[in-house]
Formats: sequence, C-alpha cells, structure tokens
Amino acid sequence: MDLTAVTGKVEGDAGVEHGARLIAFTDAVMGNDDDVLARERHAVRAVLSPEAFVDTCALIAAFNVVDRVADATGIPLDPMLYAVSGDIREELGLARFRSSANTPGAC
Repeated sequence: MDLTAVTGKVEGDAGVEHGARLIAFTDAVMGNDDDVLARERHAVRAVLSPEAFVDTCALIAAFNVVDRVADATGIPLDPMLYAVSGDIREELGLARFRSSANTPGAC
C-alpha cells in the first residue's frame, strides 16, 4: 500500500483493491458537492459488496470523528511517536494542513 495516495501524488489503486475508487469516494464524502457524492457513492457501490460499502462508510465516519476530536483537543504526539514519524509526516505533507498547528509537537 502506498500511503502517499492520500496526497494525490499516486495514480491508480495504490496497492489496495479499488483504491482509486475508495479515495474518490472518501474525497466526495469529505467534500461539499452533493452531485459528486452521489456519483461516487454509486461508483463505489458498483465495485463493493453491500457489507464492504457499509464498512467503508463506517471507517470514513470513524476517522472523521477521531480526527475532529484530536484537532479540537490538541492531542500532542508523544515523544516516541514524534521521533519515529518524522519521515512519514514529511512525506505526506501533514504540516500543510492548518489543523496540524493543533497538535503540539507535530510541526
């Protein structure tokens, strides 16, 4: 799996079955265009089982909630995680997100 797929720098499925479709659906869920969301929902349902579709929606929702809680509270990175995650934080460009300022020790 190529984690840089979340930055838009990777073409294709990034090593995950239906990866490009899942990323497009996630982007649509997080976006604000109902027409795009309807199109992507239809497209992802065409390639996933009903159970996998529900799991996908639950995962997107769970991550969104956890991320919002972390942003709101300013949960700091513990020193060990800060030390070992520098390369991946830089590779993914996480500091470019305004919310990174809410995570002490992350930037």
